[in-house]
Amino acid sequence: MRVCVYAGTFAAGVLLSSGAFAQDASSPAPVAPKPTAPDLASSSTSAVLRTNSMSVLDDKKKLGPNDSVSFRVVEDRDNESQRLRVNDNGELEVPYVGLVPAQGKSCKELAYTIKSLLEKEYYYHATVILAVDRVSEKSKGRIYVYGSVKGQGPQEIPPDESYTVSKAIIKAGGFGDFANKRKVKLTRKNGQEFTVDLKRVIEEGHTDEDLELQPDDQIYVPQRLINM
Repeated sequence: MRVCVYAGTFAAGVLLSSGAFAQDASSPAPVAPKPTAPDLASSSTSAVLRTNSMSVLDDKKKLGPNDSVSFRVVEDRDNESQRLRVNDNGELEVPYVGLVPAQGKSCKELAYTIKSLLEKEYYYHATVILAVDRVSEKSKGRIYVYGSVKGQGPQEIPPDESYTVSKAIIKAGGFGDFANKRKVKLTRKNGQEFTVDLKRVIEEGHTDEDLELQPDDQIYVPQRLINM
């Protein structure tokens, strides 16, 4: 009789264990938490923090007014970059150094310029890491067209293209009826003067003579003396 009781107790234990096992097997496995995605809000800043070599800096994109860059000196060992902005005059205000001409330079070119300035007084050796943080969508500045064109006045220089004398004339509605296409005068803000033969540029395909415009350039289209 005692053997039967023990056998019944053992059988009940087995059934309960198998039932619990079956319940555990049917329960969903715990889901491991997914790793948090890295913050990609400023990939260039991350690049500045990752690299310690100036040789890999961008040497293509040219900086312009209102562009923002991330700046770091490796020797500071603080692993923090600073965000700097190119001002309206095309200069970047760099810690210790002050205003440095930046417009028209790549990050690599500018980094080496800053490196030499820092090493004059503040660092025995400086490794300058610079990367574009944000590119300004504003125009590069204004130019002015007047004379024998259909629409005189100021024009904004587009931020994303090479803006030339011929493009400015087209934007001004084209030449007037008696325009002298061969003697279009370009005057820079520093007083330099150029004569552009737009007849050769537009009608004869000499596009290499089509000068690229700079902020505050003035274009004057004279009239011909005789309508030929």
